Amino acid sequence: MDEVKQPAAGLPKTAMRPYRVLSLDGGGMRGVYTAEFLHRLTSYFARIRGEEALDLGKGFDLITGTSTGAIVACALAIGKPLDEVVELYKENGRHIFPHRIKGVLSALYRALLLGETVVRAGDDALREALVGVLGELRVIDVYERREISLSVPTVAMKTHRSWVFKKTPKSGPRDDLYPLVDVCMASSAAPIYRSLAAIDDPMAKHGLKQIFADGGLWANNPILVGMIDALAVAPPGQPIEVFSLGTCSRPEGEHLTEREVHRSMLKWKLGADVAPLSITAQEFAFDNMARFLAGILTQAGRPVRTLRFPKKDVPAEMMPFLALDDARKAAVDRLIQQANSDADVTKSACDDLNNADGRMVRALMMDLPAMPATGVDWSAL
Repeated sequence: MDEVKQPAAGLPKTAMRPYRVLSLDGGGMRGVYTAEFLHRLTSYFARIRGEEALDLGKGFDLITGTSTGAIVACALAIGKPLDEVVELYKENGRHIFPHRIKGVLSALYRALLLGETVVRAGDDALREALVGVLGELRVIDVYERREISLSVPTVAMKTHRSWVFKKTPKSGPRDDLYPLVDVCMASSAAPIYRSLAAIDDPMAKHGLKQIFADGGLWANNPILVGMIDALAVAPPGQPIEVFSLGTCSRPEGEHLTEREVHRSMLKWKLGADVAPLSITAQEFAFDNMARFLAGILTQAGRPVRTLRFPKKDVPAEMMPFLALDDARKAAVDRLIQQANSDADVTKSACDDLNNADGRMVRALMMDLPAMPATGVDWSAL
């Protein structure tokens, strides 16, 4: 994997193929938006190219994803059809999040009466769903047999510090043997909404468990994680392109009076309203830091380009359907509709030769290898 790949189709012979990174945000049930957006966009270009489907994961040298983004990232990394990922959310969402926190009374009911029952049930449902998609494949399998690097943020509870499940040309063997299912369980273990993740340490011989919490606590938008790993492994002369995708984030903001600043735990829904605030703030901050850093690096002679898509504002009517734990059919259907609409807008940008972002996405799509509609056949790798 250390070798620089040959120039991509459509690039001048003197141009070097960019080192490409895909970064996928967290956002609970809003992961169905991510999967559907990418499915529709790649389906357009598969039809243009006369292929059954396109292998989006193979188009990237490195994929990073947090929480629900880790689930989509790992599915792409093993070459799963994206419509199967959409079905994972549609069919299992109500079991992964069996009780939605709607307000103060809902939060109290959850805290006082349901206790651990909800998160235990959600934990079992998520693991079963992930096994159905990811099987027993491990981090090292993706790296060795698909030549794709992975970086998945989480939090190690034994130290309360950030942890990244990682396999790149420069990383060591620490995370090689972790199953992708366990990696996703660890990265998506959102406090309040889900259980912490207790997973086997594959390097230990005595049945030791490692405990992890959601990577969204520090890197819900993992764009900087992906950019830093790319800078560490891409050859000095190779340009870097980072494609970053959100989860249809809430068009949030509040006009507060001075009297409203003294919020109790109940006003924060016992903490349930903190997570969406953190996600929105991180998305904006990390995206802007990444763009700022990319500009400085490019000026210094190391070409780095970031693209955050889609860029248009979320319609106001989406607000009732954007809670992290909203697995209602109406919410899932609305997220899928919005993903289709946003993918259509992105495809239009790809058709505009004067749109630099559109050209960047189109070049990626035209470089993707084809794959069967049923996904990559691992027995042939």
